[in-house]
Amino acid sequence: MSKGVLVFARNNYQIDYIKQAYFLARRVSKYLSLPTTVVTDSKDYLLWKYPDAESVFDHVIIADCSDMPGDKVFYDGAMVSKTLRWRNGDRPDSYNLSPYDETLVLDTDVVICNDIFLKCFSDQNDLLMYKESTDITGIDRGKEFITISDTSVDFYWATVIFFRKTETNKTFFDLVRHIQDNWDHYRHIFQLRTSQYRNDFSFSIAAHIMNGYQSGNFIMPVPGKLYYVTDKSILWQIASDSLLILLEKPKHNGEYTALRIKNANVHVMNKFSLNRCIDEQ
Repeated sequence: MSKGVLVFARNNYQIDYIKQAYFLARRVSKYLSLPTTVVTDSKDYLLWKYPDAESVFDHVIIADCSDMPGDKVFYDGAMVSKTLRWRNGDRPDSYNLSPYDETLVLDTDVVICNDIFLKCFSDQNDLLMYKESTDITGIDRGKEFITISDTSVDFYWATVIFFRKTETNKTFFDLVRHIQDNWDHYRHIFQLRTSQYRNDFSFSIAAHIMNGYQSGNFIMPVPGKLYYVTDKSILWQIASDSLLILLEKPKHNGEYTALRIKNANVHVMNKFSLNRCIDEQ
């Protein structure tokens, strides 16, 4: 059976997701020895910036997916922010776009430092996502990443998804697409306080429905821990298998604590600092 990694990279006018996808593909090759397919609407830019892209990527898929309405505030540490277009509407198409029988879908802002994701491909379950996560700062974020709202369903991260091509999984991804296409309806039904579309929310709602409108085991956990830092922290340096991060201090805006984390895969939400570190590489 064919195996590989799928990433989506659609730039806005401030954040270069193509750069992140290229960097991620190189680390996937180093740590996982797997091919990577990128889905983008900017192939010309990709090939212009990275002439070796067609050797780094297994496939380059052109997909001009429609944007979900709305912008997002992106932080670069606690003191700097920008409101930018959030182009995140194509994740439900992962099943249909993936060229692999077994696919690991990764956000471009996941920095890989070990091979734990390889265990997905030997897992007996056909659909894996993270439900639990670890904030490196240790800040208590309440129910933010436990349920999708204070009164609603369990939260699943769409940051890392493993799936095999089965009819059940096709039904699941079709359901996620249906939820996205009818977002205003579902965000009210599931009591979300924001109108902003998030893949985490639509995948969580779909998981709840596939579980029979209750908590259940339709989706099993990805092996290992999901470590993350929000964009109020700053990624300062990427070494071969470690990251140096300036962690936000709660109630002390603009003050940080330095931490080095080694041999861990980290979801780095500060896209600006990630791109600066990639440039240094």
